[in-house]
Amino acid sequence: MTDAVMLFAAGFGTRMGALTKDRPKPLVKVAGKPLIDHAMRFVRDFPDARVVVNAHYKSGQIIDFFDGTDVKVSVETPQILDTGGGLKAALPLLDADVIFTMNTDAVWDGPNPLRVLKSAWKDDMQALLLCVPKAQTIGHAGMGDIDISPNGRATWGIETIYSGVQIIRSDIVSNTPENVFSLKAIWQKLEANGKLKAVAYPGRWCDVGHPDGITLAEDMLRTTDV
Repeated sequence: MTDAVMLFAAGFGTRMGALTKDRPKPLVKVAGKPLIDHAMRFVRDFPDARVVVNAHYKSGQIIDFFDGTDVKVSVETPQILDTGGGLKAALPLLDADVIFTMNTDAVWDGPNPLRVLKSAWKDDMQALLLCVPKAQTIGHAGMGDIDISPNGRATWGIETIYSGVQIIRSDIVSNTPENVFSLKAIWQKLEANGKLKAVAYPGRWCDVGHPDGITLAEDMLRTTDV
């Protein structure tokens, strides 16, 4: 498995309100550093990985942030492509059969989520989602997303929250005919055929998709060594 990581950073961040008026959400600071840097600390644990970040809203700031690094930026223009379309557009840059994808609006307290996924990945899998038991989530409103069976099969349910991190095979993305689509469209097909897999994260996870999440994440980090 060649390590390749796709970081999603193209969204408008509308739930952040005024905080994203002058910057994209991944550059909003939590505990003194941009959200995307909280994701990158895990990616840096894979020094030989190919890393691609997508960008659309205020894309120039994302480009500037990664200037001088090996991280490649896939700019979506003129329209934003959603998660599936964004990944599909970035596949030539990632150049891998199996890809990690990671949202950039969360903060973690626990082991490297990419390592947790990689240790659970098996060659016969199509997609493996990292989910957090509800009692270990912070700042996330609403019901759960996924139930995980003892054999790792994922079904729609309420027990865990999808963390925004997964491993997925690139061919099921490239074979999707649409250019603008959500990755959930792929998961729905896999789930219907019993081929969607998930693993539970053993630590804590804070959703920072909204302003209150910043304070919650900073409070969480005060109780850890991060």
